[in-house]
Amino acid sequence: MNYIGSKYKLSEFISSTIGKVVGEELSGKVFCDIFAGTGIVGRTFKSRVKKVISNDCEYYSYVLNRNYIGNHTEIDDKHEYIDELNALPLIGDGFMYKNYCLGGGTGRQYFSDDNGKKIDTVRKTIERWRSEGRISSNLYFFLLASLLESADKVANTASVYGAYLKSLKPSAQKGLVLQPAIFDLNDNEHDVFNAASNDLISRIEGDILYLDPPYNERQYGANYHILNTIAMYDDFVPMGKTGMREYKRSNYCSAAKVVDEFEDLIRQARFRYVFLSYNNEGLMSVSTIRSIMERYGHYDLVQTDYPRFRADKVNARNHKADRTREYLHILEKKL
Repeated sequence: MNYIGSKYKLSEFISSTIGKVVGEELSGKVFCDIFAGTGIVGRTFKSRVKKVISNDCEYYSYVLNRNYIGNHTEIDDKHEYIDELNALPLIGDGFMYKNYCLGGGTGRQYFSDDNGKKIDTVRKTIERWRSEGRISSNLYFFLLASLLESADKVANTASVYGAYLKSLKPSAQKGLVLQPAIFDLNDNEHDVFNAASNDLISRIEGDILYLDPPYNERQYGANYHILNTIAMYDDFVPMGKTGMREYKRSNYCSAAKVVDEFEDLIRQARFRYVFLSYNNEGLMSVSTIRSIMERYGHYDLVQTDYPRFRADKVNARNHKADRTREYLHILEKKL
């Protein structure tokens, strides 16, 4: 999934830095990814640590991480369920088709008509199977994560869902085929939460806390509202031209609130090592972050440059720079 703030290209940098600070032997450690997003960092550590605690306040993220992190043992016949969902005849009166496809009459075109119908068909069937007791919770989240990722591949957007394109781009013209969201197997149980980070932090503890909060005023609830709608599949009235759903604004996306919110998180954290990913375009400066973290223990900083995220590669906007500087702030906390 092409995701704002994804650490896919930085996962080796993050992993190697954590290994140098904490030590390469992590098998007895508890690792927490408290702003998990698509779960790339947590998935990197899943097979290396005793437990991953994964969390995000967005429900689509919870679904992805409930599968990629929470699922850790084999699920029998999962591919047969994928095949059955792909073979279903399409329904034509579902929520996604009526509200987010051109044929639904709203003027919105996040998906082709057939792909919108396919999303509705698969999503309703997964929910019915769960209510009938046909599938386990593990299989439910595997199938739902598979739908989210497969739908994202044929979405008619410039990577994020703040708006749709006027005409169907080539990838959106392809038919949606449900592909399995394969997860790594291991012997350890992992915890996955759907909570506000500053609320959850008081209820958990461990060895390594990795922080990747929003850097700026972009709200993930707005940029990925369609994924939340597919994941939740609830009944609401879409708002405005883009069919937005209500979402909670994060204090981490507010210049007036982020500093206090961040310090509150650091203060409450019951983890020896804290690592914060933050780039040079973020709301908090390096000096601000340093001054906060230094109050709670030994502070260090490493950095790297990498290509910036471009949501619209086809029709590129005028970005300030082609590369972004990523800082990894390090705190060994006095507990």
